[in-house]
Amino acid sequence: MKKIILSAGLLLGAVLAFISCKEEKHTLTVISYNMRVGTTDDGDNSWENRKRATPLMLRDKKPDVFGVQEALAFQVDYIMENCPEYASVGVGRDDGDKKGEYMSIFWNKENIEMKDWGTFWLSETPDVPSKGWDAAYPRTATWALMKDKRNGREFYYVNTHLDHRGAEAQKNGLALIVSRIRDINPNAVPMVLTGDFNVKPGAEALVSLVGYMQDSRSTATVSDTLASFTGWGKRADILDYVYYSDFNSCEEFETVVKEYDGVPYISDHYPVKSILVW
Repeated sequence: MKKIILSAGLLLGAVLAFISCKEEKHTLTVISYNMRVGTTDDGDNSWENRKRATPLMLRDKKPDVFGVQEALAFQVDYIMENCPEYASVGVGRDDGDKKGEYMSIFWNKENIEMKDWGTFWLSETPDVPSKGWDAAYPRTATWALMKDKRNGREFYYVNTHLDHRGAEAQKNGLALIVSRIRDINPNAVPMVLTGDFNVKPGAEALVSLVGYMQDSRSTATVSDTLASFTGWGKRADILDYVYYSDFNSCEEFETVVKEYDGVPYISDHYPVKSILVW
């Protein structure tokens, strides 16, 4: 009888430990989303014809934090007006204020607290608005130190858009991002890097990240290898990424190809989503 009681006690302990472990698992849902600049004449795919899909996608996927690329000020304002549960930081890349495309970071105010943030330019003079190396346009990275209110853990989030033409700008820009985030994060706080890198998997520009951060597309328990850039259905390339470091794992990676309210393309890029496990 004592053996039976002992065995039952051990089994109960194991079950309680399993439940406790399950209860302690926390996740962070992030999205990278190239919105396509809103002033371009894209015909049926122009911003006015597709903008309603953006808040619907966000309500459906419920990211805790997300980064956008190519957004102009009025597109950022549209998200804020239609998704008041989010706040954002970011500046226009042309003047460090409101002119040009934003690499904004948004966070769900109920779950996430903003601690600090900043922007730097991917150039030889990163602290002032500038164009670097062989880039066609000025490029920036926005970073933020945040705290997850649900578990009290801090993390860094970096969002960027590498140049679409300059190979040196792509390579040196990403290397600069790695150097900068090493400087601001010497204590290996968990970190997320999202963006439209404008390079395909395996590109030389990605070498800077090898051994430092992990690609959620290739490490997630559940994933896909769908194209994130479609050019309105005319192309099929993987250009958008979610990288991470010092999280326990990536539970899921998804290229968000779902249509919202009959809009065939939310952008010329699909958003990409990752669920990271603390």
